[in-house]
Amino acid sequence: MRIGELAQRVGTTTRALRFYESQGLLRAKRSANGYREYDENDYRLVNEILTLQTVGFSLEDTRPFIECLRTGHETGDSCVDSIQVYQRKLAEVDAFLDRLGSVRANLAAKLDAALARQAGPCVVPDPNDRAANEVRSLDASDQQRSR
Repeated sequence: MRIGELAQRVGTTTRALRFYESQGLLRAKRSANGYREYDENDYRLVNEILTLQTVGFSLEDTRPFIECLRTGHETGDSCVDSIQVYQRKLAEVDAFLDRLGSVRANLAAKLDAALARQAGPCVVPDPNDRAANEVRSLDASDQQRSR
């Protein structure tokens, strides 16, 4: 199949396929007229790349999975190098979650401290509420007399 057909089948662009080729992830065969030709194995490779990118892998992270498929394995994660990438990525995610947990704890502490400093809810008075304005006016008068 040609580059346009492969791009359509996997749901990407011909430009992306050319980029994968320039990065050594995809190896197109050339027909007599110079057109790129791809087969079902190339389709599997591109699907693997796109699937891994969907879960946050960089193109470089996909390389061991692609090499694993190229060596004839049924799946891209059948090789030791692929497993090591999974382990590294999982460690990165765990570290990120730890940092997020710290950020959340700090924000919760700040919120608790802010709420503890408030005597009551912070309410912006409605200038059209006569009854509330009269009560505020009386409260202000009482406070001035007690000073």
